[in-house]
Amino acid sequence: MRVELPKEVKRIIDMLHNHGHEAYAVGGAVRDAILGREPKDWDITTNAFPQEIKSIFNKTIDTGIEHGTVTVLMGKVGYEVTTYRIDGEYFDSRHPSSVEFTGNLKEDLLRRDFTINAMAYNDSEGLVDEFGGLSDLRNGVIRCVGNARERFTEDALRMLRAVRFSAQLGFSVDDETKEAIEELAPSIVNISSERIRDELLKTIESDNPRHILELYNLGLTKYILPEFDEMMKCEQNSKHHMYSVGMHTVISMENVPSNRVLRLTMLLHDTGKPKSKTTDKEGYNHFYGHPVESARIANDVLRRLKMDNATRKKVVRLVRYHDERPKLEEKKVRHKIVDIGIGAFPDLFAVNRADTLAQSEYKREEKLAYIDGFEAIYNSIIEKNQALCIGDLKITGSDLIKMGLKEGPLVGKVLKELFDEVLNNPEKNNKEYLRDRAGKLIRKHGENNEC
Repeated sequence: MRVELPKEVKRIIDMLHNHGHEAYAVGGAVRDAILGREPKDWDITTNAFPQEIKSIFNKTIDTGIEHGTVTVLMGKVGYEVTTYRIDGEYFDSRHPSSVEFTGNLKEDLLRRDFTINAMAYNDSEGLVDEFGGLSDLRNGVIRCVGNARERFTEDALRMLRAVRFSAQLGFSVDDETKEAIEELAPSIVNISSERIRDELLKTIESDNPRHILELYNLGLTKYILPEFDEMMKCEQNSKHHMYSVGMHTVISMENVPSNRVLRLTMLLHDTGKPKSKTTDKEGYNHFYGHPVESARIANDVLRRLKMDNATRKKVVRLVRYHDERPKLEEKKVRHKIVDIGIGAFPDLFAVNRADTLAQSEYKREEKLAYIDGFEAIYNSIIEKNQALCIGDLKITGSDLIKMGLKEGPLVGKVLKELFDEVLNNPEKNNKEYLRDRAGKLIRKHGENNEC
């Protein structure tokens, strides 16, 4: 089998060969190239020692030289070149106690996580596939190299990676690998929040966000996202729903684009339902106030996962307001836009639709028509360029000061009063009216000794 290597990768391999060393492209890039996917990063493995690598290439960076990794710069692009190695015992489910360089490619491939990531290639020798990676690629299987328990004991994050790869590639996880994950799931607590976050994001941002159910079924969400377990156990006996909160969540994730903010919003939008659940005399469930509780929980979850502040704030706001239903009048919608914040739109409409499509069919068409109406009024307001914040007024604080108002808090107070009027009556947002109205407000406040 031939793999098309970038010219820079071929050059690195050729230069190592010309100096008497073995060298191969290895890992995920080989996997993706075989699948016809665009590889993101090309890694190279070699029997040359780090100092030998450094002596061959003009520009290198010691990115992980103690573990055998040297970054070789080709132009402005860096390529990691790593010496064949054998990892020592693992004591923390993450880091080897020692690293031993080896001259044997197979021993290096043996330490890798999955068969599909343990293939090596160069043009002169072709594909080196010691563990059946090509067969697993063709059969759509995620399988550990060698003993699954050993691989997950070495690095517990590999359990999340197994599910992540299955989601990204649309593959299944083989039975032995699943059994090992179920057994060793508690060890995921040894992994940092940042690394857990990154694997979770890659899973839910994939074309198969439903694979979060695999994390649940294998016992991993119990440790990394216990809120999801609570949702899976929370039934919704209501004419508006036909799934548990957890399954509703999964289906809603499938109904938004592969966008980080939207997928996280749908994952967390109903996390407050288990705590908000009540049952009426007829046996129907209600979840009063769950958006507020869900927003609180979402904020806690995203902080725990060390999510960046910008993403966290966007998601929490969408979760908080995902159930808003203003009366479909321009004035009411304008006020709601100001209350929620214009930055939440139009993502909020995508969230509304996904939420609705994951409910029962009871009044579904009416609900979707309402969302269409809400969005149409919103678009009309934007097209008319109506004022939605004080900065949109046709008068400024500087104008008020020129009119005789002293600098200070009263400038903001008068602007706020003017904005409130304009919010209710957009046609009043013209300079002539606002100057006249501002003059009256200034005189009024002066009479009250507020100037």
